[in-house]
Amino acid sequence: MKTLLTAFVGSMALATAPMAMSAEANKELKMAYDADPVSLDIHEQLSGGMLQLSHMTFDPLIRWTKDLGFEPRLAKSWERIDENTMRFELREGVNFHSGNELTAKDVKFTFNRLKQSQDYKAIFKPFSELKVIDDYTFELVTNEPYPLLLNTATYIFPLDSEFYTGKTESGKDKGAITKHGNSFASENLSGTGPYVITGRQQGVRVEFERFDDYWDTESPGNVGKIVLTPIKENNTRVSALLSGGVDFIAPVPPTDLERIRRDKNADLVTMSGTRIILFHMNQDRVEAFKNPKVREAIAYAINQEGIAAKIMKGFATPAAQMSPEGYQGHNESLATRFDVEKAQQLMKEAGYEDGFTISMMAPNNRYVNDDKIAQAVAAMLARINIKVDLKTLPKAQYWPEYDARAADMMMIGWHADTEDSANFYEFLTFCPDADSGSGQYNAGNYCNPEIDELVNKANVETDLDKRTAMLKEVEQRLYDDAAFVPLHWQDLAWASKKNVKIEPILNVMNFPYLGDLVVE
Repeated sequence: MKTLLTAFVGSMALATAPMAMSAEANKELKMAYDADPVSLDIHEQLSGGMLQLSHMTFDPLIRWTKDLGFEPRLAKSWERIDENTMRFELREGVNFHSGNELTAKDVKFTFNRLKQSQDYKAIFKPFSELKVIDDYTFELVTNEPYPLLLNTATYIFPLDSEFYTGKTESGKDKGAITKHGNSFASENLSGTGPYVITGRQQGVRVEFERFDDYWDTESPGNVGKIVLTPIKENNTRVSALLSGGVDFIAPVPPTDLERIRRDKNADLVTMSGTRIILFHMNQDRVEAFKNPKVREAIAYAINQEGIAAKIMKGFATPAAQMSPEGYQGHNESLATRFDVEKAQQLMKEAGYEDGFTISMMAPNNRYVNDDKIAQAVAAMLARINIKVDLKTLPKAQYWPEYDARAADMMMIGWHADTEDSANFYEFLTFCPDADSGSGQYNAGNYCNPEIDELVNKANVETDLDKRTAMLKEVEQRLYDDAAFVPLHWQDLAWASKKNVKIEPILNVMNFPYLGDLVVE
């Protein structure tokens, strides 16, 4: 992965017409994921599953390419006006599923809603306003020079403002964002994307059909119907593919990579990942976690290489920090520090030689082998006399518990939403602040204002070398402080039948562009 030099481009970016013309969309795809979207409101939760839904049923202003550049989607061009302002031109004649036409007012409505979303408002904090110039022209304005403006624009999927405005029959606001609750937006959807949802039974199946009036007539995609079936169990999901029950699965568990490679009717695509898997240690719940020596002892007790080799079958990269190689903050001097004797000595120095008991929670169908990883970590902590009461839960039940900080140690995986190191810190290590959204997923309640300030300075630094040095220092200081327990970066794998050409639509962000999928 390369450093995001493209984030600093200020010149005009123009749309280029795809080479392939769209074939008749008459193919059907049966796909099995480990979970289905938790809601139809794409601003309710920031997660891989929700971003996959966004790319299927909405379209972003711009989107990432395979090499982490940008390509136009609903915005056909963009131009730097001044150091705080980028002007965008929308495509004309784009319709929502409802039949309403996309205009700049829809983008402004979406921008305002993102600023209110618990999961997105921290990402959009650098932006002061979205200024509508005319029906197809608007400007994104930042408070200060911001190096990641285009990165952030990939998360603006314009909503149908007319569709989401007004009251329901029961008098509820159609535009309200309700976390883990029933709202109009969580059950109804009108986007500009390639697919409309024609049927949905939570936890059972979601049915999609090609949008007849989809704007991108030059997309090569030829899939007219998609049926998504959530299959939590890895073996069952793989067996469904190999038996012909489904055409495309994700994720592929490390234990089944060779099994799929050997099957003459299946294709396997793998890719190095950037999602960090880690544990938080809640300092508000456990007094011992406030002691840096205890946190450091836990860091020394965990064998990342062992987890990657044995549990992940080599399908992971052991981590000592959040930033993967290629990100600006990646600090090559940081190494994993497994040493049980050192860990026991630190516990003794901290006054906790006899240990203590903690609770731990992890999902069991969100990340690859997440429950097995948690079991291994619990066993490793027992060697320094920390007794763990472990509870694993399905993804749908886990996230409300995570939001409630319901255990002393909690697992989370994080892919940087802006493909940038600072995003990790803003969500996972910043001092929690409900008003700004900072530290939204900091289940450890770790707080170091000096580190936060260094990240804030990096966020307005457009000199690439200076910004890189700042972010590397952040990683060093978090490492020295044992702010969290890094485990590994999770590799990515997808599998399909031979006639389903998935490789061209896959990316390191792990939301395949299914609208462009070709089935032979």
